[in-house]
Amino acid sequence: MAERSIDAQCFLMKNDMAGLIFVGKLLEAADRGVRVRFLLDDVFTDVDDEAFLVINQHPNIEMRLFNPIGRGGFFLLNFLGDFDRANRRMHNKSLTVDNQVSIVGGRNIADEYFELKKDGPFRDFDILGFGPVTGDIANTFDRFWNHKLSVPVKAFDSGKKKRDLARVRSEFSGELRQEAESVYSRAIESELIQDLFNNRISLFPAKAEVITDDPEKLLNKVSRAHQVLVTRMSEVIDNANEEVIVVTPYLIPGKEGIQFWNYVTDKGVRVIMLTNSLASNNHIPVHAAYAHYRHRLIRAGVDLYEMRVDATEITVDKDEEAFESVTLHSKAIMVDRRYLFVGSLNLDPRSIDINTEMGVLVDSSDMSERIVEPFLESLLRQAYRVIEDKNGSLLWYGIIDGKEVVENSEPQAGTWQRFKAFLSRILPEGQL
Repeated sequence: MAERSIDAQCFLMKNDMAGLIFVGKLLEAADRGVRVRFLLDDVFTDVDDEAFLVINQHPNIEMRLFNPIGRGGFFLLNFLGDFDRANRRMHNKSLTVDNQVSIVGGRNIADEYFELKKDGPFRDFDILGFGPVTGDIANTFDRFWNHKLSVPVKAFDSGKKKRDLARVRSEFSGELRQEAESVYSRAIESELIQDLFNNRISLFPAKAEVITDDPEKLLNKVSRAHQVLVTRMSEVIDNANEEVIVVTPYLIPGKEGIQFWNYVTDKGVRVIMLTNSLASNNHIPVHAAYAHYRHRLIRAGVDLYEMRVDATEITVDKDEEAFESVTLHSKAIMVDRRYLFVGSLNLDPRSIDINTEMGVLVDSSDMSERIVEPFLESLLRQAYRVIEDKNGSLLWYGIIDGKEVVENSEPQAGTWQRFKAFLSRILPEGQL
């Protein structure tokens, strides 16, 4: 339980149950005297300004929006009218409590990221850190919090009469509050959280390096100097001796990326990549761009896998109800079963060239082995291996109910998904 401070940084928050619970817990902490700072990117958040202004009334809470889109008109017109700036976003995600514990990963604040939606929840991956690494994450938060693109929400107060905080608290009662508390209680009582609270989960003493793009990246033309995160991870991968495992929901390697992975595999390093299939991808235009590179990735020596939309084995505990579908949203890189990177980075032009990203690189063979072994063991049950046949056509190989299955077209994808992917091929790859 937070006692002194909470610093939360996020790309997206929705006006749904997850958002309600998150804000409710921030208010409870602030009521205890905890100083709360909440920094949120402004582009895809569907919570209105009035709600933020009401939350900001609490004397212990300060909210800021990063690189806000102009008010006083239609969102799309404002976005297009200042496209060069509005298109550059803070994609970082972190949560630091009392400068003692931090969580970093790819998770936003919405129902699909916390398995509160039966249809299409996101499978995400976070890392929990204690000790000196939390100070580095806190410093990263401060760099963005104090940047000129970080604007206090009170700057958007139009002066119109709005609800006060006390009234909002009174409205949040009855069935809605009971439902929120029920969802939160189920999470707290889950096996994972109880194991964590009762010290039944082993912690891994390890060196950890916080890597982050500078917020100035959003104000400058893209150059290697501003691609801090991807440059550092390229160095780590370049030094690999045996194996690189990449998990990314959105994969558009581009010509330079194909050359890089060719170089890595030519050294005898095995490269395994897991990304979304057309059926599991929530951003079909990204899949349409990625599809052009499948042949080249395979010919570069990459072992390529695509997520099964029905990969429920990795989305629920053994006694829980299976989800109807799942979308991969995890972002991780594992090198030589020693280095583990977890963060917000996707391997696409938007993450590399347009947005800012962050993550933590951990040097721990014990932790990496603990993750890699079960990942590889279950890979063919949760994903299709994409290969070429002797004629150069793509095949999708998998294991379903213990039986080998081979598909010759986008598996599990519907007609509408295929049609949207076809139309999306005209979109500029560099903006995806």
